[in-house]
Amino acid sequence: MTEHLTLYELNSLVHDVVERFLPKALWVEAEISEANERRGHLFLELIEKDADDLTPKARAQAKCWASQWEYLKRHFESVTRQKLSAGMKVLLKVSPNFHTAYGFSWIITGIDPTFTLGDMARRRLEIIAQLKSEGVFDMQRHLSLPLFCQHIAVISSESAAGYGDFCRQLHDNEQGYAFETTLFPAYMQGEKVAESIIAALDSIYTTGSRYDCVVIIRGGGATSDLAAFDNLALAENVANFPLPVITGIGHDRDECILDMISHVRVKTPTAAAAYLISNLDDVAKRIDTMADRAAKTAARRIECERLRIETLHNRIPVIFALVKHRESNKIDLIARRMESAMRQTTQGERHRIEMLSKRLVTAMGQKTERERHRLSLLTQRTASLDPQQILQRGYSMTLVRGKIVSDASLMADGEIMETRLAKGTVTSRKI
Repeated sequence: MTEHLTLYELNSLVHDVVERFLPKALWVEAEISEANERRGHLFLELIEKDADDLTPKARAQAKCWASQWEYLKRHFESVTRQKLSAGMKVLLKVSPNFHTAYGFSWIITGIDPTFTLGDMARRRLEIIAQLKSEGVFDMQRHLSLPLFCQHIAVISSESAAGYGDFCRQLHDNEQGYAFETTLFPAYMQGEKVAESIIAALDSIYTTGSRYDCVVIIRGGGATSDLAAFDNLALAENVANFPLPVITGIGHDRDECILDMISHVRVKTPTAAAAYLISNLDDVAKRIDTMADRAAKTAARRIECERLRIETLHNRIPVIFALVKHRESNKIDLIARRMESAMRQTTQGERHRIEMLSKRLVTAMGQKTERERHRLSLLTQRTASLDPQQILQRGYSMTLVRGKIVSDASLMADGEIMETRLAKGTVTSRKI
């Protein structure tokens, strides 16, 4: 049987090696993969990623006991104004610990917030540079609020006090302006902030042109939660959104990237409501100014026209007299011309009638002579067609029942016929 160790003996050996050969404290740079607090203790999953493909090339667990974490947490958040969260890079002071029952872990005894602050600033600058290189950093600034910006899409948490303050301030305005607000719920703190706001923007976009602007409000909350608004995907979505986006995240001294790329950034949700009311106030003042200007312009125009009409009224008698005299002369001239023209026309027509009369007499004589000659010819032709003349030339005419017969087959046997000659009549019967 070979020589062997129990698991406890093996772990005890590792524990002795760790205690004897590893330094008591080390400063370690790492990225937080997971961060959880349980019963006041902090538990971290640390990673280091490969610079080329960003895959983790090292992992380790670290923990900070509640007695130490209470102080470190307060100090870290007061400097960075952020909570420790996944994705942060940190510089931790750790000591090695190997427990025979629970294995190896690093015990956190210190944390340098300035390192994380510098990394956060670097990431913010990288995001800003990326937005500027894409040409979208100032795109929201080029948009303009509609003159009557009254249909508002609100992105906020439904239970947030800031949302209620915004609605009360907007709907209970002293001027009595009417606004229509529609809430698109989203997380305003935690890891899902960027994802939920982008989803809300997508929902607003699908409604078409129903809304005039978008208001993203948060109101209250810890300053440490502002890191969620320093997100590249969120900033790109807001920068490219076709409607003006107003942000009222709720902190005056802290400016997140979402504030930088928005159309207008205000301090609080109530300030966002006041901005929208002020926009309508400015429009109302412009309308009043234009109305006054239009009224004054109309009054000046009416006065000018009154003076012009009065001047014309005074000039009308003189102008009428001149026009009357000129038109009277014109009418007299036209009357004389008409009289002369009628005289000339009458004489011309009289002469024409005389000429036509003469021509008519001649034409009638010629027509009468032609018709007399034609009548003579017709008389001669008629005389030549007289049946009596035909009979004189030796012809006869047979009649049956007073009708001329030219076909004997049409006569019945024994029928009486009358034959007329030039002189006398012969009666016969058909056999």
